[in-house]
Amino acid sequence: MSSTSASTPAAAPTAPVTSPVTALVLVDIQRDYFPGGRMALPDAENAGRRAAEVLARCRAASMPIIHIRHESIRPGSTFFLPGTEGADIHPLVAPLPGEAVLAKHFPNSFRDTELLHHLRAIGATDLIVVGMMTHMCIDTTVRAAFDLGFRCRVAGDATASPALAYGGTQVDADTVRATFLAALNGVFAEVTDAAHLAV
Repeated sequence: MSSTSASTPAAAPTAPVTSPVTALVLVDIQRDYFPGGRMALPDAENAGRRAAEVLARCRAASMPIIHIRHESIRPGSTFFLPGTEGADIHPLVAPLPGEAVLAKHFPNSFRDTELLHHLRAIGATDLIVVGMMTHMCIDTTVRAAFDLGFRCRVAGDATASPALAYGGTQVDADTVRATFLAALNGVFAEVTDAAHLAV
């Protein structure tokens, strides 16, 4: 009588464990938003300096860097006009060779741009976002990134907004920025100051 031995089931293959890849996305830190520009924002210089601090730390950590530069092509646009100095990225965060620079024409940095393709190509899973304007391009870009599955962190003091008005109510720039950062914080992103943002 022949004996048969029970076969041991083969172990299921395990997926390789990959570490999260974080990319820094700098949105619209351009000359027109700074003093003397066509759309100067309150506190733009401070926000630019905070963004530069985050950029320096991300460069030191060899993280992927993506600069987003807005060009206004809508009829009647008054700033970020193609070919003007105001549309140039501000020297505080000037791109280095090898850093991606992508142009956009809408508030959402993903709309009709190569941003998603670029992030997928480098395997990015997490984003750090800084730039202008908090209530417009930062808000729409972060919400779009969340919908696309990215985990986002925002350095709140590395963003800036103008004062706004609605229905006769004037809203100062600091309140605009704080309100939009508060709305993003918790679900769409982790919002903190640049000094406390882990890289």
